[in-house]
Formats: sequence, structure tokens, C-alpha cells
Amino acid sequence: MVTRNLYEEDHEDFRRTVAAFYDKEVVPHQDRWEEQGVVDRSMWKAAAEAGVIGFSLPEQYGGGGVTDYRFEMVRGEESAHRGIQSSISGWGVSDGIVPGYLTGFGSEHLQEKYLPGLAAGDLIGAIAMTEPEAGSDLQNIRTKAVKDGDDWVIDGAKTFITNGQTCDFVIVVAKTDPDARGSRGTSLFIIDDGTPGFTKGRKLDKVGLAAQDTSELSFESVRVPGTQLLGELNNGFIHLMTNLPYERMGIASGGLAGARAAFHWTADYVFSRQAYGATIGDLQATQFELAELEARIDMLEAYVDRCALALNAGTLTAIDASKAKMLGADLQIDVVTRGLQLHGGYGYILEYPIARAFRDSRIQSIYGGTSEVMKHIIGKDIRSRYRQDR
Repeated sequence: MVTRNLYEEDHEDFRRTVAAFYDKEVVPHQDRWEEQGVVDRSMWKAAAEAGVIGFSLPEQYGGGGVTDYRFEMVRGEESAHRGIQSSISGWGVSDGIVPGYLTGFGSEHLQEKYLPGLAAGDLIGAIAMTEPEAGSDLQNIRTKAVKDGDDWVIDGAKTFITNGQTCDFVIVVAKTDPDARGSRGTSLFIIDDGTPGFTKGRKLDKVGLAAQDTSELSFESVRVPGTQLLGELNNGFIHLMTNLPYERMGIASGGLAGARAAFHWTADYVFSRQAYGATIGDLQATQFELAELEARIDMLEAYVDRCALALNAGTLTAIDASKAKMLGADLQIDVVTRGLQLHGGYGYILEYPIARAFRDSRIQSIYGGTSEVMKHIIGKDIRSRYRQDR
């Protein structure tokens, strides 16, 4: 195999820290958290104290000031290897996406209010984009915010919200100019848990990621002060588009890590499982299957690594992030599905990590924009470059 040269000594030191934390604080509790449908809040605090979360937040707010995305990739690889994505997937929102909006567009007041708590593991954040009638197409959101003096009054409903039950605050996408067309006229607001009219609805029973709390949220005449506006008025959609490459890279790198882990589990299994006087791995059909999967994983790795360096440099485009997200999600699902088949009946037993991965990975091609939406975004870019009458 071609030597991967993405990581440096600091990343490998961090890998050892992450591995030790997972083995002590996550793996022993995974089954219980999946049964109860939510992770203990104490785990967030322990992760912050160990430096496993909060490291990317600004130092002046108690974070580590680390802006190198490769550290997040290390964290994802170690969780994929242990099959514990269900327990730590909420970090991607509260420790990644939410701080990105606060540091990128938040006022000093909002940064001082929320970032120290996030860095310390005392606060859990969420972001509410998706609605019952508006999924990947955020231009059709119906949640509205109406100006009333110095305040805003917010009404609407959101669904599929990660950390929806446990969050201490949520960033809400709302329409602030009802006459604006399409993506214009949307804004972002931060609503604290306990604000009158803000209700946490059902905790949704999902196919996978059982320990991840995913919920419905409703807002009925929720009054928030103008200081809770995040970013510029009516530019919320632009803010969302600015941060989407980061979000989609998380899914892409997670897909790569998940595919690699599933391949290792499968290869280990087939070369130990006896059948027909040899191992399953000795069969040519099995070797052909493994050869194709490993080659595709290696190719994805090269592209995702290149995108990670571009993200660090601030040059990763929404188009390239969409390609990485689409490829990573679809390949992970394919590797897991074919790996489960090679496990035979044991692949269907949840004691085996491939079975949990089969259940948990299916969301990859749906959240963060479906694979079909990614193709639409990429296709529009190709069309703009090649149409002769443009």
C-alpha cells in the first residue's frame, strides 16, 4: 500500500489520547447509552477535560485554538475503529458546526455567552435547519421571525435535530423577510433551552445511531432579544452555505474512516472463518471482492486527504466538499453492506461491529444533504462550465 503522509507527530500523539479516552469513557458504556437513547452528559465534561473536545475553539474562551482539521479526522478514525459513532456523533454538531457559526458570525456578546461553556463541556449546542416540509432544500423553510420592538418573535417547527433533547441552546434558521424570494431573507437566531414557547418534542426512534439524541423542536411565539441574532440580518442562507463545506467534510472523512474500519473487520473475519477445507478468504471470489473494495477505499482516501488540506488552507470549495461527501457516504454504505454479506449469518448479529455499522452508516447518504442533492450541486457546476450558451 502507498504510505499515507497526511499526519504528523502531533496528530499521532493526539490519536493516543483519543484512543485512551474512548477505551475508558465510551466503549464500556456504549450498550447502555444505546438502550437509553442518549449519552450521559458527564461524558461531554470528561471529553473536554481530556482535551478530546473543545480543542478547536479559541483559546480566549477556554479552547485549544487548534484549527487543523486533521485532528478531527483522527478523532473520527478512532471512533470508527471501535464502532462507537452512535455515542460521539453529537460532537460533530456541538463541538464542530455550532462553534463554527459562533466564531465565524457571532457577536462578541454571543461568543462570550456560549463558547466557554462549549469548550468546558458544560453546554451542548444544536442547529435547527430541517423542517417537516423542508429537508435538503432550505429555501422552503416556513419558520418565521417577526420583529417586535427590540425583540424577535419566532414561530415554526424543526425536525431531525441532533442533540435536540439535550441541547442547552439551538441555532434556528428562520425567515425574516417574507417577501424575499428563494434563499434570501433568512436569518439565524440562538434560542436558549427554557425560553417560553420553545418546546422539545419527540425523541425520534431511528434506524441507527441509537445513542444519538435526535428530536423534533417547536417554537410558538418564542420571544428573543435582538442580541440573539447570529450574523447579519437576512443573510442566514449565505452563512449556512459558508459553513457547509466543513459539515460535509465531516461526513466525507467519517465515511472514509467507516469504510476502512468495515474493511478491516471483514478481512480479519474471512481469513479466520473456515469453510470447504480452507478459509473464506482463500476463495478467489472473496479475494476479488476485497481487492475492489480496498482499491476504492485507497482512492477515496487520496481525495479526502487532499480536501482536508484544502479545508485547512481555506480553499476547499462547496463543489469539492459535495464530491467528497457523496463519495465518502456512498462508499461507506457499499463497503459495510458487502462486508456484512461476507460475514454471513454473523454479520446480522449486533455483537459484531459490522452489524452495528450496517445500521448506523445508512444515514451517511441522507444527512448533510442527500447524495442526490450532492449530484445536483455538482451537476449544476459542470453545466455552468460546459454549456456553450452560458
